[in-house]
Amino acid sequence: MGATLTIGKLASAAGVNPQTIRYYEREGLFPAPPRTAAGYRQFGPDELRRLRFIRRAQGLGFSLDEIRDFLALRVHDPRSCASVERRVEIKIQATERKIQELNALLKALNGLRAACSARRRTADCPILEALADDA
Repeated sequence: MGATLTIGKLASAAGVNPQTIRYYEREGLFPAPPRTAAGYRQFGPDELRRLRFIRRAQGLGFSLDEIRDFLALRVHDPRSCASVERRVEIKIQATERKIQELNALLKALNGLRAACSARRRTADCPILEALADDA
């Protein structure tokens, strides 16, 4: 990889589109890069690493605000890794709650599907009845 990349080459190397990079720039996740005389953005290996960091963190379910905090900790914070670990623990707990909620939703949907074992007219459909029920 050369010393500088255009936004298109950076996007391609990271598996995103250029609009994603511009969005991250607007959101403060990506510093404004230097530009050529013609106005083209110039990115280097550090920006590629940063972009991959952001994408991996998003893939793990972290919000852009959480990622912004991670980036700040990574660059500016002299504290130990324990502060990052606490943030990950919070994300784990939130993920476990979501899994419980999704399991409950799956159970409810399976129950509705089981109630509809016979093919009936839609006017008699137990799924539609359950959704319309006031209880």
